[in-house]
Amino acid sequence: MTQQLVKPIPSFEADHNLANYEQIQASFDWKEAKNYLSNAVKQGKINAAYETIDRHVEEGFGNKIAIHYINGTERKSYTFKEIKDKTDHYARILKEKGVKRGDRVFVFLPKTAECYIAILAVIKVGAIAGPLFEAFMEEAVKDRMNDCGGTVLITDQQLVGRVPQKEIPSLHTILFVEDLEKQPLVPVEGDELVEWVDWEDGLIIHYTSGSTGKPKGVLHAHRAVQHHIVTGRWVLDMKDEDVYWCTSHPGWVTGSVYGLFAPLLNRATVVVQGGRFKAESWYSLIEELGVTIWYSAPTAFRMLLSQGKLHEKYDLSSLRHVLSVGEPLNPEVINWAWENLGVRIHDTWWMTETGGHLIVNLPSEKIKPGSMGRPLPGMEVGILDDEGNILDSGEVGQLAVKTPWPGLMKEIWGNKDKFQSYFQYEGWYLSGDLALQDEEGYVFFQGRNDDMINSAGERIGPFEVESKLIEHPAVEEAGVIGKPDELRGELVKAFITLRQGFTESEELLDEIRLFVRKNLSAHAAPREIEVVEELPKTKISGKILRRQLKAQEIQKQQT
Repeated sequence: MTQQLVKPIPSFEADHNLANYEQIQASFDWKEAKNYLSNAVKQGKINAAYETIDRHVEEGFGNKIAIHYINGTERKSYTFKEIKDKTDHYARILKEKGVKRGDRVFVFLPKTAECYIAILAVIKVGAIAGPLFEAFMEEAVKDRMNDCGGTVLITDQQLVGRVPQKEIPSLHTILFVEDLEKQPLVPVEGDELVEWVDWEDGLIIHYTSGSTGKPKGVLHAHRAVQHHIVTGRWVLDMKDEDVYWCTSHPGWVTGSVYGLFAPLLNRATVVVQGGRFKAESWYSLIEELGVTIWYSAPTAFRMLLSQGKLHEKYDLSSLRHVLSVGEPLNPEVINWAWENLGVRIHDTWWMTETGGHLIVNLPSEKIKPGSMGRPLPGMEVGILDDEGNILDSGEVGQLAVKTPWPGLMKEIWGNKDKFQSYFQYEGWYLSGDLALQDEEGYVFFQGRNDDMINSAGERIGPFEVESKLIEHPAVEEAGVIGKPDELRGELVKAFITLRQGFTESEELLDEIRLFVRKNLSAHAAPREIEVVEELPKTKISGKILRRQLKAQEIQKQQT
């Protein structure tokens, strides 16, 4: 276990919301989570949008800043009361358009305050929100909306051009934020527009790519807010005075759970930043707004590390708690932040399907660089062999989590077999990751059981990219892997065979890359394309052996 040779980074004395891990781990029951929510939940009904925004207004915090929006030179702040009024406004229009409980309403917007408001408004009327990443192209939008029969889309005049309306039969209404913002806003008191639902009613649907097949719709229920509010208190360590910044777009589960729900449930002030990554802008934002808690991805931290001493030009002293998610956090980045920024970066592990943090590094506990941390109180982790038996500490096996817990997905939309595949051993959720656990309970990631690509914290299904590649007239077959990359963790590399009549050239490869970028998404477009005579396949089924391609690629890198 080479991971333990890295010197642990100690905890520091502070007023943490969870100060004694062992004590809470031994005694916590998820039933206690309801104590952090409003009185309405004690009466058996719930609405996540009400808990996130409205309840704070009713409890006297309407004038507190809920969201700071920043994009270049643009600045705008919204109080909880203003967010309530705006979500009520959007909710009223949704109801006038016939949106009802259980409908699937998609939100396709850039990372703006209106994106967050639209998601909350959909949930407020009892519908299921389907947030879409702003970089998605036509195919990605179509696949997701068609899969669950999306009926309404909230977007803007710019992004609507990427919505193939004629190819989405269920879509009957498109609402533009430009029009919603022009209509007169009429504030209402109380919860007149709130649709009170059951704990098991659908809340939000996120699509996650698989190594085979199209993206799968992971549906979460309103009960998940119990998970969100508790992890916001303990893992994010949120307090009333905190200014919190999660860099993820709500189209990804991190951006909705820990960019929207968890912080606002805990009444923190959320920073929403538009635009692309630029180290100077990020550091400047932290200094200007006094960000105290920061949640990002290893790729972003590695990019900042590569900027050398740039951080010394900015006052980053407001930062007290920094977290990472999306892929394993390498020790180099943790040590860089500790030595240069004076902060610890806390790795966290969870998945779209789990709905919230499961294995975490808490601010009150030491960090072992290279470890994703220890099980969240209320969770039990097991490292299982191929028969479902628990392995001893130090042994590598399948990373599994004891069920149930509040954030666990309700279903995979329209795919019971896929849903059941996560629960092959009774009482356990199988993550698909390989890991080991040391004697103190710290878990170390060892790799994936499947072929998923994790590039810059974004999960990319190779089958989805392969499917798009072979739509290009020059591509006969395609095999896609994640090539190890120091900056991004992995980058998308495609191996292709060409159809008769086509000859390899830089111009052709650029054209193929642009084709995927334009028709699927920018983050899924291969950064490298290699033309081969033939692809390795299984003898019986003819399935492309991605693992063999990856092994060959790793071997080339090592020689």
